[in-house]
Amino acid sequence: MSLYRSLYLLKAVTLVFSLNAQELYFPPSHDAAAEWAVTTPEELSWQTDSIASLYEFLEAEQTDAFLVLKDGKIVLEQYFGTYTQDSIHYWASASKSLRAMLVGIAQEEGELDINDPTSDYLGEGWTSLDQEQEDSITVLSQLKMTSGLNEFLFGCTDPACLLYRAPVDTRWAYHNAPYALLRDVLETATGQTQNAFTNSRFEDRVGGSNGIWVPYDQYNTTYFSRARLMARYGLLIQNDGNWDGVPVIQDADYLNAMLSPSQDLNPSYGYLWWLNGQDSYISPDNANVIFPGPLAPDAPADVVLAAGRDGQFISISREEGLIMIRQGDSSSESLAPIDLHNEIWRRLNFIREVVSSTTENNGSATPSDLASGRAGLLAMKTYPNPARETIYFDSPVQGDFWISLYDQQGRLLMRERNKNQIARNGLAAGLYRLSVSNGSQRASSWVQFE
Repeated sequence: MSLYRSLYLLKAVTLVFSLNAQELYFPPSHDAAAEWAVTTPEELSWQTDSIASLYEFLEAEQTDAFLVLKDGKIVLEQYFGTYTQDSIHYWASASKSLRAMLVGIAQEEGELDINDPTSDYLGEGWTSLDQEQEDSITVLSQLKMTSGLNEFLFGCTDPACLLYRAPVDTRWAYHNAPYALLRDVLETATGQTQNAFTNSRFEDRVGGSNGIWVPYDQYNTTYFSRARLMARYGLLIQNDGNWDGVPVIQDADYLNAMLSPSQDLNPSYGYLWWLNGQDSYISPDNANVIFPGPLAPDAPADVVLAAGRDGQFISISREEGLIMIRQGDSSSESLAPIDLHNEIWRRLNFIREVVSSTTENNGSATPSDLASGRAGLLAMKTYPNPARETIYFDSPVQGDFWISLYDQQGRLLMRERNKNQIARNGLAAGLYRLSVSNGSQRASSWVQFE
């Protein structure tokens, strides 16, 4: 086992103990409108005057539904346009992460083994490969996106479309067809339709309703549900597959593997789940480019993400006790618009960053900050502050980092790398938020130009 995987699993075990120390709230069955408990932003000391700006951004980005949960309780819930709490929306490729859990349940019940060749369930000739090549593809390689099949014919599952590109587990590529065929693997192994299996193993156990798999094209199906059922799935994953004492999936080894780097090629991918906080990632849109740094530098480093086209997100930070849900459309052509996901977290961070009454004024907050309760969650020394032209800072963030400057509405004004100063450059007098991040560490401070 590689060192990075050992450390990641150790972190996952630590998370289990920390989560058990928290008391998670679980809503009652059937999404009753008045029955899901709420924690107000004021109770969390969030900056409520910035919430309207977040909603304006989300509306401009064609969002239909948006929720944020803290320890299971709803903090933010907003619907846009004609969408309501009862509207059904597609999950797109966020469905992949749900199917990953269903495969784990089927294995737990002894219906399949992810190390089996896929041909054990689909029969010989499900690809255009020779028999030795075809038999090397396993259910596990489908979950990891390392089947070695050519992703050029992205969604087509006909044997003529499934062509050899590389040996199994030597190349990572975001490829819909091998994933889509997991439906056939599940149905063959369990003897049930995927809707029947999903309803009995997931939806009935978490008290949801109206979720359904629907054909997306002639090859693939995607899950449709209310935003609140998405949130239930997020809460289930946050609590390690257990719903308020009801086990949905009990195989801890499978869960840990699902939410850990599944291979060295793209450490930001588990079993059909995206993972933040890693050293690099391959985007869903180009398998030939490795990007340095984490998937979402402005999101908590431990975030695990179910993501789909048009910005369907189930984003979970177990360390922070937060779940972010987004359904909607998007102008992005990305198969999973991770830039939008990061931008939402950046704006959420702006809302969440508050100072406790015991925070010491070490130069990182102005007197007006302290009077209004606005200051950085992680303080760093800034000087001079206030300033007329240039503000310098000593960052506690290690290694390479990005510095970003935002106005009080959370709009990004400047972003540079590895600098220890901010120049005014024509900015109006007033308060601004300075953020320094390397992906796994983040410091923030309010600064003022006179």
